[in-house]
Amino acid sequence: MTAMAHESPTQADVLLEGFLALDTPEGFRAELIEGEIVVTPPPDGDHEDCIGLVLEQVHEKSRTRMQFAGTKGLKLRSGNGCPKDRVIPDGTSAPRALRLYRGAGSWMPCEGVSLVLEVTSTRPQADREAKRRCCARGGIPLYLLVDRDESAITLFSTPEEDDYREHCTRPLGKSLTLPAPFSFDLDTTDFL
Repeated sequence: MTAMAHESPTQADVLLEGFLALDTPEGFRAELIEGEIVVTPPPDGDHEDCIGLVLEQVHEKSRTRMQFAGTKGLKLRSGNGCPKDRVIPDGTSAPRALRLYRGAGSWMPCEGVSLVLEVTSTRPQADREAKRRCCARGGIPLYLLVDRDESAITLFSTPEEDDYREHCTRPLGKSLTLPAPFSFDLDTTDFL
């Protein structure tokens, strides 16, 4: 009879297990971002209004019929030996033909997601930097940030390793071009 080697869990395994066991209060979100557990409170009405304004235009103007999911958990690759990042963007969009969200569990892979939408709230630095890097590592083509503190909207594109190589920032009130599969100019006049 041979003895089986028993591997002890790594720090990353313990962190992921603890994260997945969290029982957050109703309306709160728990995310695992670059090895840190981040819990955020429910968003305010202006935050939700911005999401609605983007969603409305995507449905009306996009050249490709898109599906949208609000607060859908994504499993993303991570760096630095941390467990897989698990982020809950304010919204994700994917071509409807893919039907990505059908049958997906609480945490789904990011393959096929065309765009992540984030609107700054209680932790704006996480939206501006850490979550953006997570999405770039996951290969999500577009990261759209509505920065309410800066009164600006930024589209990050061309993910490469730990970040996006390109970005375009416009002040709120100006339009911002969303490339394929959307292929339209997002009007941000009502965001003011």
